[in-house]
Amino acid sequence: MSKAETITTTASDPTVAAAAAQFLTPVVLGLQALTINGKQAHWHVRGANFVGVHELLDTIVAHAGDFADTAAERIVALGLPIDARVATVAEKAAATKVPAGFTSSDELVRDVIADIDAILADVRAAVEGLDEIDLTSQDVAIEIQRGLEKDRWFLVSHVAA
Repeated sequence: MSKAETITTTASDPTVAAAAAQFLTPVVLGLQALTINGKQAHWHVRGANFVGVHELLDTIVAHAGDFADTAAERIVALGLPIDARVATVAEKAAATKVPAGFTSSDELVRDVIADIDAILADVRAAVEGLDEIDLTSQDVAIEIQRGLEKDRWFLVSHVAA
C-alpha cells in the first residue's frame, strides 16, 4: 500500500452503521444520565443503609460509565459520531427520578431502580431491533442488559421485604 492510500475507518455498510447507531444512541445517553444522576444519589443518600447503598451506587455509576463507553465506542467503530455532551444528555435522556437533595436510602434506591428501568427499555429495544441489523452491536446491547439487570437486582435486594 502506498502512503497516498488510506483505509476507511469502518468496513461496515453505512446503512447498517446508521441503524445500529439509531438503537445504541439512546442507550448511551441513558447511561450517561445514570452516571451523573447515580453520583447525585451517592452523595445524598441517608439512613441506616448509608454505607452499603453509598458504596453500591459508586459501583453502579462505574458500571454505567463503562457500559456507555462500550456502546459509544461501537457507534464510533462503525464510523459514526456520538453526541453525549451534558446538554444533549439533558435534552434527550429520560428524566431522572433522583431528587436534588438528601433522601432516605430506601427511597433513593427505588428512584435509581426507576432510572435503570427506563434505560433497560431502550436496551431491550436495541437487543430486539439489532437482531436483524448487526449482531455485533446486538451483542453489545445484550452485555449491557446483563450488567444493568445485575445492578438492578443488587438494588432491589436492598429494599425487598
